Amino acid sequence: MLVKSLGLAVALVAAVAAPAQAKSENLYHPGKATFYAFVDQAVAARSQPKGSAHTVARLKTRTPDATDELVLVLASTTDEQDRTWYQVRLPVRPNGTKGWVPEDALSELQPLDTWLKISTSAFTATLIKQGKKVFSARVGVGQPQWATPKGQFYIRSKLTGYGSAGSFYGPLAFGTSATSDTLTDWPGGGYVGVHGTNEPGLIPGRISHGCVRLKNADILRLAKLMPVGTPVTIS
Repeated sequence: MLVKSLGLAVALVAAVAAPAQAKSENLYHPGKATFYAFVDQAVAARSQPKGSAHTVARLKTRTPDATDELVLVLASTTDEQDRTWYQVRLPVRPNGTKGWVPEDALSELQPLDTWLKISTSAFTATLIKQGKKVFSARVGVGQPQWATPKGQFYIRSKLTGYGSAGSFYGPLAFGTSATSDTLTDWPGGGYVGVHGTNEPGLIPGRISHGCVRLKNADILRLAKLMPVGTPVTIS
């Protein structure tokens, strides 16, 4: 009986002494409650939430379009030093890459309740806000040889100043975190945009090099409803 009691006591001490396993909190609920954050300082995104983990990508504070860099936040956790880490979706190749970034490298979390869904088969763009559809429009997508990539992305930037008549991008363009699977040598890295057009008669259809084109009235209407950071699903 003494041996058994001693064994039980040792087990209890070991259980108390062992550090609690940190649990990740899911912060990704597209169209209802999600978050993004600006990159406040250049930082390595890691494969795990610890400084010794493998570097997945390196983030800068500015995008190739000279806008403030931002990332979509997916989850949070704390390490053994009680340091908070965020799992984020990264604007790098290959599409779908995620990584862990320490909290102190990012801004305060910015809340979102929007979600842009793009169907490359139905040629539609739909914006969900607080779980309800608030916008829908017909779109043009990539031609078969330059297909619009499918997956989970986010709105990385909002670019204006294209308002002159005949602008290829229409009056406004959103940059996304998606990259073309084929046009890898394009300026800036072949990122996919959601923008207006100077050829509205081609919409809907497979008409672009991978970007998603909307009629100008539609992109301006979308711009009033959709903030940067918004999650994007392309199917």
